[in-house]
Amino acid sequence: MKKDIERNTNPKSKSAALFRKWSRLIHRDVSFFFAGILLIYCISGIYMNHRDSINVHYTVERIEFQTNDYPAGKKLKEKEVRALLGNYQLSDAYTKHYYPKDNYLKVFIKGGSSLELNQANGQGVVEILSKRPLVSDMVKLHYNPGKWWTWFSDFFCIAMILVIITGFTMLKVRKGIFGRGGLLLIAGILIPIIILLTL
Repeated sequence: MKKDIERNTNPKSKSAALFRKWSRLIHRDVSFFFAGILLIYCISGIYMNHRDSINVHYTVERIEFQTNDYPAGKKLKEKEVRALLGNYQLSDAYTKHYYPKDNYLKVFIKGGSSLELNQANGQGVVEILSKRPLVSDMVKLHYNPGKWWTWFSDFFCIAMILVIITGFTMLKVRKGIFGRGGLLLIAGILIPIIILLTL
């Protein structure tokens, strides 16, 4: 009992407890403040990791069709091309068209969409691009879209370092960096190092 009282009245013990308390408060508040942007970076980061197989900015709807209305050897005029696009409510989105080779029509549509038609066999395809809601805008943040965002993202990185440091200091040493926390820290550092060495 006497030892417990002495431990509780020890100035160093009080200082350490106060330091851990402030570490927890800072860790909590900074985490709450930056939770939104961290979540945005995580979600958009997953898309960025798979950008070779996923178009991060657009979804592509592919519509295949068959028609005998446009015989081989006939070069379509704009009016006829617009009529063809009208089947997909894209008449007003017409930009231009041309024939890259005989009997092969290619139409450019606003927004990056396109239509291709092989007039020799009547087979065609329409590719309609639609901007991915939210995800496309979130991905842009990875490319520092403006000066103010650069400053904010720098502040965010500094804050994340602070979260890491307070994560180390908000627990008692034996329960933190010199305990299980230290083992997890080492494991977390070793994993990316091993992956880099195997690339």
